[in-house]
Parts: sequence; C-alpha cells; structure tokens
Amino acid sequence: MFEFGYIWAFALFPLPFLLYWLLPAFKQRKEALRYPLFQQTIEASGKKAKSKAWIAKRNVMQWILLTLVWISLLTALASPQIVGEPEMKVKTARNFVIAADISFSMANTDWFIDGKRVTRWEGVKQVMREFIQQRQSDRLALVFFGTNAYLQAPLTTDHEVIKFMLEETDVGMAGQMTSIGKAIGYSLQIFEGDSLDQKVLLLLTDGQDDGRGIFPTDAARMAHQDSVKIYTIGIGEPTGTNSGLDESTLRSIANIAEGQYFLAQDAEQLEQAYITLNQLEPVEFEEEENKPVTLLYHYPLTIGMCLAFALSFFRGIIKLFKG
Repeated sequence: MFEFGYIWAFALFPLPFLLYWLLPAFKQRKEALRYPLFQQTIEASGKKAKSKAWIAKRNVMQWILLTLVWISLLTALASPQIVGEPEMKVKTARNFVIAADISFSMANTDWFIDGKRVTRWEGVKQVMREFIQQRQSDRLALVFFGTNAYLQAPLTTDHEVIKFMLEETDVGMAGQMTSIGKAIGYSLQIFEGDSLDQKVLLLLTDGQDDGRGIFPTDAARMAHQDSVKIYTIGIGEPTGTNSGLDESTLRSIANIAEGQYFLAQDAEQLEQAYITLNQLEPVEFEEEENKPVTLLYHYPLTIGMCLAFALSFFRGIIKLFKG
C-alpha cells in the first residue's frame, strides 16, 4: 500500500506564504539616467522628489511554478513509499553442531536406498540433507572426524552452504581411525563465546573411540558443564561380525549430556531418528514483523528540480525580452 512516512511535512505548506505576507519585500535599486533639468522640472510641477526602490513583481506563471516546486519538495520530505505485505522473519533460536564420522568404515556398502546398494556415508548424506533443510531457525555447523576432527562449515544460518560443504566431503578425508572424544572436544570449542543459550551437538558414528586423546565420557561431562546437549546416533549393525559400533559408550555420552541415543541400521531408521530428534528439539520461530518498504522520494524531488530549472529558464526568457 502507498503511504507517507512523514505526513506532517505537508503542514509546512503555508510557510512561504506566511513569510511573504509578514516579511518586508526585497527592495532592489536600479540605475537611472541623469536629467539636467530635473530640479527645474520639480519646481515647475510643484512636487517633491522622493527616494524610491523597485520591487520585482512576479506574474501568474512564475507563482504557479514556485508553488509546484514547493509542493514537490514537501512531497519528497514527506517520504512517499510503497509498503509491502508484512513478512515474518525467523530469528536464530539455537546453535546446532553436527559431528559426523567419516572414517574408512563409513565406506561399507551395507545400506540400501530405493533398492540400490550405497555406502553408509552416502545414505547418511542423503537423509541429512532433509534434516538440515528442516532446521530453519538454527545456526548450523559441520564437524567431520576420523583420526582427528575438522571444521567443515562454521556456525551459520545459510543452510545452502552447509549442504554444499556436506556434498564436498567424502570418506577418509579426516583419517582412518575414529576419535569420538576429539570430535566432542572440538565441537565444544565452536560453542565457546556464543550468546545463545540453546546448544545442541548431534554425533553420528559407526565405530568406537580409538582411545587417543580425551575419553568420550569425559568430553560429555565437559559438554554438560557447558550446557551443551548431545544426541548420539549409532550407524550400522551393532551385532555384525565386522561391526565396531560401541553402543554402550554412545548411550553413556547421551545420558551424561542429557540427550538421547538412536540406532540407525539403515536409511529408514536414520530418518526416523531425525524425526524423533525434531520432536525433542522442535524448531523455534521467534517471529518479528518485517515490512518491505520501497522509497519513492526521488520522484517528487526530481520533479521539483525540473520545475525549478523551468522557472529559471522562464525568468531568463522574460529578462531577455524586456532587455
């Protein structure tokens, strides 16, 4: 809808007319020819000479142009604008770090999606894309770990960047082993110095900690002290002959950090784990009204400048003819 930002500006419309009425006219002296018999003429006519000044008079066209210029300036000052429909802007509710295991065991091809055999990591990525899309009000970060933990994407609300960095990651890029304790400890560093109270860590792994560095349960206690909630997801078959999944440790981590453990033996179970996680940590929309505004002040301002130019040109033409 169309509206004026400062409608009170039109109250200034009578101002130049009041000044014209209250202030004395500007007097301008003009040169005159000397008349040698001036004194004799005065005596003969019986009148006295007086000091006079010439006051410029404006014609109707000049008054109209001046009035239009003033109206244009007032209209620009009133800030005409088009205000769009109110939009609801989602504000950041929590920080959500996803720490995913990309050790060599994630290359096992024991998952099926749409009847096609895929690696565990490909299955995790496909389901994780939808999960990331649903976390609209969260700032997300990606941490990938193997022998060491690495930051792939810092905390951001640009989820397209998160999904892009997810696609650019492959198994083995962080080393062969699985360091769960390092992954948790490194993720806690990302939360440091942040002002948001809600902090969540989602840990996905199909192995057990390699025993190097900080122990996973000790890292979980540190997370609990920092008010970071940890949800753990075990990937793969826990009872398989080639399985290294340590469910006991993952449950302990989740219990210590007031989270929950999920087992995902296939893509469907992983998707169900994400659904449950969305219910446990629902997306919070802190909405604020945002009205898109398109300013139009430059249009009346341009018109006023053109009219002022026309007035100046019109006065020049008049002087030219009078001269």
